Amino acid sequence: MTLKLFQKGFNYSQDGQGNRLVYHLQGCNMTCPWCANPEGMPMEGAMIREAGKSPRLSCKVYETEEILREAVSCVPMFFDGGGVTFSGGEATCQFEALKEVLTELQKAGIHTAVETNGTHRRLPELFPCIDQLIMDCKHWDAEQHRKYTGVPFSVVYANLKEAAAKHPRVDIRTPLIGGVNDSEEDVAHFLDLYEELSGPNVTFELLKYHEYGRKKWEECGWTYAMDEKAHVTVEQMKDFQEKIRGRGLTYKKS
Repeated sequence: MTLKLFQKGFNYSQDGQGNRLVYHLQGCNMTCPWCANPEGMPMEGAMIREAGKSPRLSCKVYETEEILREAVSCVPMFFDGGGVTFSGGEATCQFEALKEVLTELQKAGIHTAVETNGTHRRLPELFPCIDQLIMDCKHWDAEQHRKYTGVPFSVVYANLKEAAAKHPRVDIRTPLIGGVNDSEEDVAHFLDLYEELSGPNVTFELLKYHEYGRKKWEECGWTYAMDEKAHVTVEQMKDFQEKIRGRGLTYKKS
């Protein structure tokens, strides 16, 4: 089998515990206008036009065996509980190949993590071969979730509940975005949802909106639709974090 990637490299504790080799898989079923990696959205890849460089396709195709060999060769780099993370785009858009490589990595004794938007109906099939499951919860309201992401919330909600009930380590993340999901009403509903999903195996984290992806949107020839109203304040972040802890929930520090 093959996997289509648009980026890979190491980072420390941003995409799972410890030092990790992170593979960004091409393709996403969401259309979030704030996406920091828009080149990862189209399944066929995006044509990137950087100033002074020849146009290039965003992605390359790799055999799953090649990914496995590379990961095994990097084992000495997986310190502090590190390992391999599959991110996106949306990693589950390449479900069968992802399942195969996750299974083989676990057989090799390598810690695995997946960052997902939680929309794939078969996501629970992957639970046994994922050591750290990192799931997004972008909005609590079904109508607003579809408006901003382009997909329903129902499957995300079902997968969040099943993960919280059955997976040993679930990190739930919410990108906090002005005018999208940061109102007092939004915060109150998020807190109720988090409480429903709470457990000793579950952590929560807020991601502050940024516009690091703006240049990438431009290089792909697309319009970046977010404006200054999308920014949230440090005070908003701290207040929300304190309310999460006030509910007795575990907040995961960035």
